[in-house]
Amino acid sequence: MSMSQAAPTLQQCTQQLSQQLSAICDNPAHEARLLLCHLLSCQPGYLYTYPERVLTPSELQQLQPLLQRRLAGEPLAYIFGHWPFYGLELAVAPCTLIPRSDTEILVEQALALTLPAQARVLDLGTGTGAIALALAHNRPHWQLTAVDLQAEAVALAQRNAQTLQLSNVHFTVSSWFSALADQQYDLIVSNPPYIEAADPHLTALRFEPLTALVAEQQGLADLASIIAAAPAYLAPGGWLWLEHGYNQAQQVQQLLKQAGFGQVDSVRDYGGNWRISGGQRPLS
Repeated sequence: MSMSQAAPTLQQCTQQLSQQLSAICDNPAHEARLLLCHLLSCQPGYLYTYPERVLTPSELQQLQPLLQRRLAGEPLAYIFGHWPFYGLELAVAPCTLIPRSDTEILVEQALALTLPAQARVLDLGTGTGAIALALAHNRPHWQLTAVDLQAEAVALAQRNAQTLQLSNVHFTVSSWFSALADQQYDLIVSNPPYIEAADPHLTALRFEPLTALVAEQQGLADLASIIAAAPAYLAPGGWLWLEHGYNQAQQVQQLLKQAGFGQVDSVRDYGGNWRISGGQRPLS
């Protein structure tokens, strides 16, 4: 990293990092602070409290490879090895998607439902375990099952559960419902692959696993598969809620209605896009 002087202060370093990061991200000042907080193992408030604190030569040396990885496009979550989600800190790895704030809408919707006190909940394609663990943390009496096709992802999610001391989640390897014969749930949630293979946004996601991002049939294949199979795994009155693409709500709602779901609805994400849709299996 090219610094204007041999020993920059935190304030100067933040400014210079921001200038370099502006070429690759929309919020370079925020990312600069995150890099420095990771480097110094501190909270953001430290940077504001001690702006004149001088970085040591050793710290500058450690910062260089972190910056270069970010300038090459690698997400901060993979550089740090962890990322926040719904108030929890989760270990992440390139075998899984990075948890995103828009997916917190799915957690909020699940927590707002009227479910049995000891609800049985299934998270399909759990990745880091983000959705299941957020629900388990906020509803300790719920019994959660979380599955993923990738054994690496399941192992990572299990480690996250152990770190967070959440014992009410069971993780297993499964291709959607394949390992869950004769089980019924009060709620099924999923953030499945829903991006079309030709989508130009994929170039910005090149470090994340394509299998967790891309689906056939204009991104609808996995959504359609889950919706078609879900009624057999839902208790009467049980709910299915799914994350999907910003332009897929109408199609997902149609699929839900075709599968016999009632109370079909969609909810917007923090950016105002229709991000999740769901419905209820009829009581009879």
